[in-house]
Amino acid sequence: MQTGARAELAGPHSVAPECAKRDRAGRGKRPVFAPFCGISGICDWTELAPGGHCLTMPHDHSDHPHALLPPDPALRVKALETILTRKGLIDPAALDEIIDTYQTKVGPQNGARVVARAWSDPAFKAALLADADPVLSELGYYGRQGEHMVVVENTPEQHNMVVCTLCSCYPWPLLGIPPGWYKSDAYRARAVRAPRAVLSEFGVTLPEGTRVRVWDSTAEVRYLVLPMRPEGSEGLDEDALAALVTRDSMVGTGLPKTPEAP
Repeated sequence: MQTGARAELAGPHSVAPECAKRDRAGRGKRPVFAPFCGISGICDWTELAPGGHCLTMPHDHSDHPHALLPPDPALRVKALETILTRKGLIDPAALDEIIDTYQTKVGPQNGARVVARAWSDPAFKAALLADADPVLSELGYYGRQGEHMVVVENTPEQHNMVVCTLCSCYPWPLLGIPPGWYKSDAYRARAVRAPRAVLSEFGVTLPEGTRVRVWDSTAEVRYLVLPMRPEGSEGLDEDALAALVTRDSMVGTGLPKTPEAP
């Protein structure tokens, strides 16, 4: 590419409409967004086309790590991790700890334990419904995305269902990372407008006399549904009860499993 008052190009190019011009007095370059390459690059005013647009050649920035990332998502993640580690921007040990937390320490198994105990311990259930935060904190279920919890109980008269109409607020310590459908525009909109139709798509059909209440999670408050204890589960210990609790039943889009016949 030639430089000068204007850049003259001889070959295919792409136009990056959002770019920052270098100060004409030569006071340096500024980071810019270059859509062709997908990350911020550096734009020089001498590389501007008529109209002030930054022109990016297909081979430009070939020395940047992003140009060498493999197409497979898992390999791209590993490549980015390697690059960031070499630059001293992340600590691999800290990253491993975060991954281990979300793979083994948080998830629906935690919520299932809470539900199972509520089913088998009336005093615990009463405390949980009255003020969930101190009860859950005592069990170690607190922290990021788990603040200000409210537990709502399903009854024969009312079925509860949780949605986040703004984004994807979700009780991570109890249920793990939200599933894709929970974050989808379709679920977020239709759960409010047509909750029974959404429930039917999840395979849940409620009696006509059961009303549906939809709770909107926010950054200030998150909800956990306490499903009704399934028939035939009398006499089961907490571990066996927890095995009956599904993630969807704690969001309100599903029901607990029924015990297997002996």
